[in-house]
Amino acid sequence: MFVIGEYIDIMTYQTEITLKPKNRGFHVITHEIETQIPELRKIKVGIANIFIKHTSASLTINENVSPDVRGDMEAHFNKMVPENMPYYQHTLEGADDMPAHIKASLLGPSLTIPIKEGSLNLGTWQGIYLCEHRDYGGARKIVVTLIGENN
Repeated sequence: MFVIGEYIDIMTYQTEITLKPKNRGFHVITHEIETQIPELRKIKVGIANIFIKHTSASLTINENVSPDVRGDMEAHFNKMVPENMPYYQHTLEGADDMPAHIKASLLGPSLTIPIKEGSLNLGTWQGIYLCEHRDYGGARKIVVTLIGENN
């Protein structure tokens, strides 16, 4: 509990991490992110902002156990935003590029997740997804910003 006039030791930290290239689809990356930010363990309570520096991939939170969910997400997004539509003008980078931009805009580039006792305070079945919308997207850069009370 915060009392007016009480001093709280606030920590801020930011780093850029690179995720290994992944195939097109939805991938749980929670552990991959957590292992690259040991500073997370130093925060008692706070907020993590996770931002992807790309326009053809996105981030979301969803089911972290069943691979069927990730497959269904990919199938639905491919049906909702198909390739080779005759009205696409941005086509020089491949048939998967313009749909990738649209999918990335629908899901968004960042997540805000609470931190509690040095861990991301996600629900039991929640995981962070990298949503790779390109056939060959390559390595992806993620900026992680942590703000919170020191443990």
